[in-house]
Amino acid sequence: MRYQNPIITGFYPDPSVCAANGRYYLVTSSFQYFPGVPLFESDDLINWKQIGHVLTRPTQVQLKHVPSSGGVFAPTIRYHDGRFYMVTTNDTTHENFYVWTDDIHGEWSDPITIDQGGIDPSLLFDDGHVYFISNGSDDSGVGGVTQCEIDIATGRKLTPSRCIWQGTGGRYLESPHMYHIGSTYYLMAAEGGTEYGHMVVLARSQTPWGPFTACPYNPILTNRNKAPGIIQGIGHGDLIQAPGGEWFILTLGFRQIHVWQPFHHLGREVFLTPARFGGDGWLYCGNDGTTEEFYEIGSDKPQTRKTHYTFGNTDWRIDWCGLRCPDWANYTFADDHLALRGGKDTLDDMGSPTFMALRQKAFDMDYAVTVTNHGGEGGVTVYGTESEHYDLFLRWTEKGCEAVLKLNIGGIRHEQAVLPITVDSAELIIRSDSLNYRFFVRVDGAETCLGSAQTKFLSNEISTTFTGAVLGLFAQGQGETRFDHLHIRYTF
Repeated sequence: MRYQNPIITGFYPDPSVCAANGRYYLVTSSFQYFPGVPLFESDDLINWKQIGHVLTRPTQVQLKHVPSSGGVFAPTIRYHDGRFYMVTTNDTTHENFYVWTDDIHGEWSDPITIDQGGIDPSLLFDDGHVYFISNGSDDSGVGGVTQCEIDIATGRKLTPSRCIWQGTGGRYLESPHMYHIGSTYYLMAAEGGTEYGHMVVLARSQTPWGPFTACPYNPILTNRNKAPGIIQGIGHGDLIQAPGGEWFILTLGFRQIHVWQPFHHLGREVFLTPARFGGDGWLYCGNDGTTEEFYEIGSDKPQTRKTHYTFGNTDWRIDWCGLRCPDWANYTFADDHLALRGGKDTLDDMGSPTFMALRQKAFDMDYAVTVTNHGGEGGVTVYGTESEHYDLFLRWTEKGCEAVLKLNIGGIRHEQAVLPITVDSAELIIRSDSLNYRFFVRVDGAETCLGSAQTKFLSNEISTTFTGAVLGLFAQGQGETRFDHLHIRYTF
């Protein structure tokens, strides 16, 4: 069977995976969005279904006034003795913590903090011991991959934190995961930064404390020199073995908007690369140490992609997300529509505007929804950060209702077009390809284009964020806005 990368499209960075009860489970970062840490399930590593989030209660994570790309970083999911664990960092509060559940489809515990700093934490369960691994400084101030043993019931440290490896010399050593395979301990990490120099590196030892010997042909996986190419930024890997014995690495990566334009705005996505252990005991990835768009694997289950999203075929609790600490009193959810009442914050604030969003899944998109505005402002947005977002909305003034296209780039907020309309309801439409968004208003069957905006100004290269474009519905100011007949159609 031939599958296509990315296997999970859109803003789902820093994947981590585990196997349990004949299925696979995967988590990704969520940063300032709530609920936090999207959770996916699969039975073949190719087709993934989001089944919920790990952090669903405000008591589990502090996101108030967290800046864009702050908050929840790089989770790791592990399964041991009938229990799932998810460990992560709140980079804004500088806390490493984990939660657990015995029911993957149920609620997770309150957080248990660990007295070790750094980011990108991971866990290794090995022979009655539990090792906590992160990237930071140890108890003596030595920087690198740092490890301590913990009591998994309480999070209490049982040993001092100690630096066990300092990488191969690439910048931004991060994303450590350790695996005990046979008699060998493998330590996988990322270097180069989660950008165009991103790469996966590997070391091994006979004990979990080292000394670790670096693979002689590091990096074992990278697309940093693969040009021209759309797929870039491959790194932050987690290793998994399929029941047939095949090995795979799940990584993040991103797709440039064009071969000759090094910008990406959909965010970092999830890629799957076949791997194998050679006779020398080292790991060989892909065909030549790079990740390709297509692979042939021994599976008879075809890859499927969802191309049409509506209110009816999405779940408010699973597919959608808000910003930071939503005031749910301003939201009215129904099976076929959404009503939003403006709150104290706007999309331009580092707060919690009345806002619900889906991740943008592909470059080529038609996004349409009927908006009925009863005061204030309400409409649709392609949202990157509080400083970078493109808004198409209805607004009430003393002269009546008007449709507005507002472009926000780098803190510059400009009303690109204003169209007076004679009614309080209109279909708002956004069409996109990899390079541009185009904005339309349809009233009584007549469609008017209000303008366009380039995708690159929402890219991580310009906005300097770790997130990706989301398709939001919002209300702000005094009044309520109703949304009906949502349709998002993608062409992959």
